Amino acid sequence: MPAPSEGEGGLEAGLLETLRGLATHRAARGLADDCAVLDWPLGLQLVATHDLLAEGVHFTPDCPPAAVGWKLVAVNLSDLAAEGARPVGVLLGAGIGEGRGIAWARELVRGVGVALRRFEVPLLGGDTIRSGARSVCALTALGSVPAGGAIGRAGATAGDDLWLSGDIGAAGLGLRVALGERPDVEGGLLLKRYRYPRPRLALGLALRGIASAMLDVSDGLLLDAARLGEASGVALAIESARIPLAAEVRASGVAVAELATLGDDYELLFTAPEARRRQVLRAAEAARVPVARIGAVGAGAGVRLDGAAPGQLGFLHR
Repeated sequence: MPAPSEGEGGLEAGLLETLRGLATHRAARGLADDCAVLDWPLGLQLVATHDLLAEGVHFTPDCPPAAVGWKLVAVNLSDLAAEGARPVGVLLGAGIGEGRGIAWARELVRGVGVALRRFEVPLLGGDTIRSGARSVCALTALGSVPAGGAIGRAGATAGDDLWLSGDIGAAGLGLRVALGERPDVEGGLLLKRYRYPRPRLALGLALRGIASAMLDVSDGLLLDAARLGEASGVALAIESARIPLAAEVRASGVAVAELATLGDDYELLFTAPEARRRQVLRAAEAARVPVARIGAVGAGAGVRLDGAAPGQLGFLHR
């Protein structure tokens, strides 16, 4: 992760020194080289994912930098969870925007470190730069699965159950609180759910060999359900009364059909044969994550909510 020198207070040099304290895995080689060198066991496949967070798009300018760091790690680990992969390490790209000094950058790294320690994942390397007017941070997460064991989106078949972990809507409402659009609701939990998502790694691992298809809900339950259905070549029927909601979300007065279009939930949406219901519940219990059976898989295409095509699916990146 060598960084170019910079005339304004040595931000990159100071940030690199902070990162060295976090990148203690031997594969990182003290961040002295441009590459990490990682042992890879035979019989395992590499699972790689890469997401970025851009200021003004994925986080508000006043968002605490430690929360940005946590979320950057969490959203990438959530992708690994959806494949049933075990995290192996991450590579960090930190683009620090104008007006952000070393204190902001170190808080960002602190948030990254808190998340990595929480989920027991090492930092292997990356890069740091000045990124112009706004901060843009990226992470590549590497994971492993037994050969042929990745779950993916394409395995659902007609007759499967449709399951959801946790609940939805809180993070999307949390964004509205952060933007000042919902001053009428109690925003503490909602903001926390938006800024500090929880990747369902333990559940993803427990569902290996049980789930037939799976993805994480990042752009809205309905939109991501449509993606799973399209990948598998099936139709999904969802019952709104079965969709789990936190008490604070119910109290907001927002209709379930709208909540199902909001993003940033990072829960797992998955299918499994009806004969495996007990296995799903045992896996959820072992992972200490609640799950709910919210619908069914059928022949055809598209998503239906309470028997009708939704007017809106969710957030689409332009």
